[in-house]
Order: sequence, then structure tokens, then C-alpha cells
Amino acid sequence: MTTATTVSLLRWLRRQLREPTPDRERLEAAIANNDPAEARRIVARVTFNDAQRRHVEHLLDEWQRS
Repeated sequence: MTTATTVSLLRWLRRQLREPTPDRERLEAAIANNDPAEARRIVARVTFNDAQRRHVEHLLDEWQRS
């Protein structure tokens, strides 16, 4: 089931990670398989600025709560 949060997360990540890298593909798979823990592990390795990191962490928190 697709939620607004996962759609938002996917859209945001695709904008931030424009190139289809193995990590982006793994992250998309984690989202598709409803695995926020795996998504967090992958996101932890991505270089984001502070605002981006807070935003993605917020989306992951919302997703995990739903």
C-alpha cells in the first residue's frame, strides 16, 4: 500500500539522488518493500546537508509511525 509519506519520500529522494546509483535503487526497493529500517541504514550513508537530513529523517519517522 502506498501512503502519501512514502510517495513524498520517493519523490524527494529522486530529486536529491538524481543519478540512479545502487544505493538509490536499494533505497527505492526498501521503500517499495515497506522497510523503513533498511531505508534508514541506506540514508545514513548518503551525504546530505543538515536541512536535507532533517527533512528525510522527518519523512522516515512519519513512515515508521504509520
